[in-house]
Amino acid sequence: MMEAAAQEKLISVINEKFEGEIIEARMDMDFFTFILKKEKIVDIIRHLYNHEETRFQYLTTMFAVHYPDQNQIAMVYQLHNLSANQRIRLKVFLPADNPSTPTLTTVFSAANWMEREAYDFFGVISQGHPNLKRILNVEDMLIFPMRKEYPLEDQTREDKNDLMFGR
Repeated sequence: MMEAAAQEKLISVINEKFEGEIIEARMDMDFFTFILKKEKIVDIIRHLYNHEETRFQYLTTMFAVHYPDQNQIAMVYQLHNLSANQRIRLKVFLPADNPSTPTLTTVFSAANWMEREAYDFFGVISQGHPNLKRILNVEDMLIFPMRKEYPLEDQTREDKNDLMFGR
């Protein structure tokens, strides 16, 4: 768990260059989590990467989460400062009808496949991505299957008896 002094330091590091971009900062499941405005997310991550007091230079993961009740998709970035062993989570919320954010491949080359996965399953467009196309699903698929607006199972299947599955 990150100490309160380290949390305040992170907030001040972001605010020194990006005043007003933090919507919320809180501890969430042992991660210090920032909810940020989406427009400058890549610049903020680059700042945290290069700043000598933070050095968050490892992208642990990046993923999308669909919130159908709010008609939003969150892009979540988890960063790690390996030398200080600190981890943080950054979130930006995008409208579900047009989820678009700048590409993070300019900071982390590993973001390439993670952004393609977010596009493939949730439809998140990473503006400026070098090769944004489906990575696991077929290219002519018309839906984004991990959005919660789609049923978990194929409702047209006739080869499955629900009684065999305890239903």
